[in-house]
Amino acid sequence: MAIVYLTGIIITFFLSSLLLTKKRKAKADYILAAWLFFLGLHLFLFYVVLTKKYEDWPFLLGISIPFPLAHGPFLYLYTAALTNQFPRKSRWIWHFLPVLVLYVLLAGFLTLPGSGKIYVYEHEGRGYEQEAVYIFAAIVLSGIAYIILSLLLLRKHRKRILEQYAATEKVNLNWLRYLILGIGVIWAVVIWGNEASIYTVVVFFILFIGYFGIKQVGILNRPEEVIIPPVAATYPDPPETNELIIAETPQTAPKKYQKSRLSQDAIEKIQAGLKQLMEQERLFTNPELTLSDLSQRLAIHPNILSQVINSTEEKNFYDYVNTLRVEAFLKLLAEPANKKYTLLSLAFDCGFNSKASFNRNFKKYQGLTPTEYQKQVEQEGL
Repeated sequence: MAIVYLTGIIITFFLSSLLLTKKRKAKADYILAAWLFFLGLHLFLFYVVLTKKYEDWPFLLGISIPFPLAHGPFLYLYTAALTNQFPRKSRWIWHFLPVLVLYVLLAGFLTLPGSGKIYVYEHEGRGYEQEAVYIFAAIVLSGIAYIILSLLLLRKHRKRILEQYAATEKVNLNWLRYLILGIGVIWAVVIWGNEASIYTVVVFFILFIGYFGIKQVGILNRPEEVIIPPVAATYPDPPETNELIIAETPQTAPKKYQKSRLSQDAIEKIQAGLKQLMEQERLFTNPELTLSDLSQRLAIHPNILSQVINSTEEKNFYDYVNTLRVEAFLKLLAEPANKKYTLLSLAFDCGFNSKASFNRNFKKYQGLTPTEYQKQVEQEGL
């Protein structure tokens, strides 16, 4: 198995160097490069123990013990950087404090003479049994906590996408999903597997990063193409002098808008303008339509438009626009002159940019697939 781990080490350092030589590196690239380098170092130290190289380099024994406490923070910070939710200022460094604390607690062992460290390792941690239990518990808790935190970041990011984009087909979150899933699998093996199985899974995880990172444009190569669009965490607050902000929001407004100062009259005025714009100019037929585009046309702040859509339509921006597209499609389908066109061509005319998006949204709002709906209409017409 040593050759497998050695291969994993080489690939890990190679991928890290590939990221560091990538043009136009973003913060996420630096984090992933550092994480991969750290992962390679972790594998190397395991390789030293497996092959008993520690007999020549006993000073390396124990250095990797706190390393598992760093993988969770790396995953979390990488997810945060990719989804535009990176912690402000230098707060990110606190995530690695447990690693430093554990090094301090292990100072007694790490300063043992080489022969003493070898004795402890070759006798399954004799003299440090209680400490090993605490460290294992800390590693398990750290991994689980950071996987949950990363999933929460991803969920929050997806919610923001639906508030700002009318089409999500180009928003590829699979890379992050797979990455979090991979770490989840590793932590499951940490809990229920042995040391050899853990590092074997880690090697496969590295191979996955290499394969998927190269396959998915933008992770390890071609930085000019965006994988995950820069969704605004929050738009700047609208100016206090805005004439639309003139009264307290009614108590019937959704909870998150209870403190908003947008009046009911202003909401109705914006809703009427939005409806008129959509009916006359059919902006929903633009597959690339965004909340920002629409707010510019209405000359209002994106946050205000989002509030109006959420509170009056009880939908997010994505659902609001796609509902209009489905309604427009139904009107086109009902016209006899359009029978010569395919369902998909009519869907494209209404703003859908893919068959998958059309089918998914149509079934969501009609409870039937487009084909099932068409057959039902034809049967009712007989």
